Amino acid sequence: MSTLRNAWKVPELRNRIIFTFLMVAIIRMGNHIPVPGIDTDALKNLAKAGTLFSFYDLMSGGALSSFSIFAMGVVPYINSSIIFQLLTIAIPSLEQLSKEGEEGRKKIQKYTRYAAVVLGALQSFGTYALMRNYGAISNLGKFDVFLIVLTLTTSSIFLMWLGDQITVKGIGNGISLIIFVNIISRLPQEVLKIASLQETEAVSIVQIALLLVFTIALFVMVVIATLAERRIPIQYAAKNSGGRMFKGQSTHIPINMNSSGIIAIIFAMSVMQFPGTIASFWPDSAFNKFITMSKYSVFKYNSWPYAILSVVLIIFFTWFYTEVTFKPEEMAENIHKSAGFIPGVRPGEPTARFIERVLMRVSILGGIFAAVIAIIPMAVETFSTFKGLSFGGTALLIEVGVALDFMRKLESQLVMRHYKGFLK
Repeated sequence: MSTLRNAWKVPELRNRIIFTFLMVAIIRMGNHIPVPGIDTDALKNLAKAGTLFSFYDLMSGGALSSFSIFAMGVVPYINSSIIFQLLTIAIPSLEQLSKEGEEGRKKIQKYTRYAAVVLGALQSFGTYALMRNYGAISNLGKFDVFLIVLTLTTSSIFLMWLGDQITVKGIGNGISLIIFVNIISRLPQEVLKIASLQETEAVSIVQIALLLVFTIALFVMVVIATLAERRIPIQYAAKNSGGRMFKGQSTHIPINMNSSGIIAIIFAMSVMQFPGTIASFWPDSAFNKFITMSKYSVFKYNSWPYAILSVVLIIFFTWFYTEVTFKPEEMAENIHKSAGFIPGVRPGEPTARFIERVLMRVSILGGIFAAVIAIIPMAVETFSTFKGLSFGGTALLIEVGVALDFMRKLESQLVMRHYKGFLK
C-alpha cells in the first residue's frame, strides 16, 4: 500500500494509474453488452463441458458464455503470439528478423497483429457454428452471420488496441492486465457458487474452511514458484584501460523456474481439448460420443488418461519453450564475446552444455509444478463435493504472474523517481 500511496503522489504515475483504471472500466462495460438473439443458457452449459470453450470463457471473464461483443477477448492475439514464437524458431528469415533489434521486433509484432485479425475472424465464425449446433443460435441469414463475425472480430481488435494503450500510457502489460481483470471478475461468481452449495447442504462449513486453507497454501506455492530462479554466475576478466587495471565484474544469468509462464499450459490444453472441441461441432456423431464418453478415450475430460497425458504434455512443452527461448549455444557465444566465463566451466561448447543441463533441470522442475497446478481443478472436481468451479490453478498462476509483473513495473517507475517501494 505504501508503494501505491507513493505512486499516487507523482502526477505522471497518478495519471497512468487513472488511465489504466479507465481502460479496465471500458473493458468491463463491453463484457456486459450482449450480441442479440443468443440463448445464453445453452452457452453456459457448453462452458461447463470442459472443452477449449470453457478455457476461453475463463480468459474472457465470462464474456463468451454470455456472448457479449468482447466474447473473443484477446485469445486470438494470444494464439497469434504463440504461433509466431514457434515460427520464429522454424523459419530462418523470422529468426533473423528477431535478431535485428527493436525494428525487427516491431515488424514481427505487426505480423502478429495481422495474424490475430485473421484468427479472430476464424474463431468468431467457429464459435458461431459451434453455438448453432448446440441450439444457442437459430439459423440466421448470411448477412446476420457476417454481422456477428464482424462484431466479434472488430471487438477483439479493439481489445488488442486497448491493451497496447495500457502498455504505452498506463502501467504494466496491457494484454496481461486484460486477462487478469477478466479472470478476477469471475471470483465473486465462484464465491456465490460455494455459498449456494452450502445453502443446499452439499458442502459443510468445515469443507469450505478446508478449501480456503488449501487455496491460501496454493497461492503461497504459486508465488514462491513464480519468484524462484536459478542463477548462473558469470565472471568477466579484468581489463587494462589507460595503464590502470580494473577488476573484472561479477553478474549472473537468472533462469526462472516457471520461465514459460502459462504458455506451456495453454499449449497442452489446446492439444488435449482440441479434439473434443472439434467433435462438439457434431454433437450426435459417433466421433463425439467416443471422444467425450468412451473409457478408452484419452481426451475424455476429468479422466485419469486425460490427466496423465496432460501432465506429460505440460512438462514437455515447458522444457521445449525454455530450450528454444534461452538458446544455450547463443548464450555461450555471447558470454565468450564479452570476455566472460562461468567459474569452473571452460568457454565454448562446455559452457553451452552446462547451460543446457541447467535449463533441462530447471524446466522439468517447473513443468512438474505447472502440471500439478493445471490438474488441480480436475482433482477437486473428482475427489471433492465442490463441482463446477472454474477458478483453478491455471487461473491462479496467471493472476500471480500478472500481479507480480504489475508490481515490478510500478516499483521500477518509483525507483526512477527516487521513491522507496516494497520490492527489495
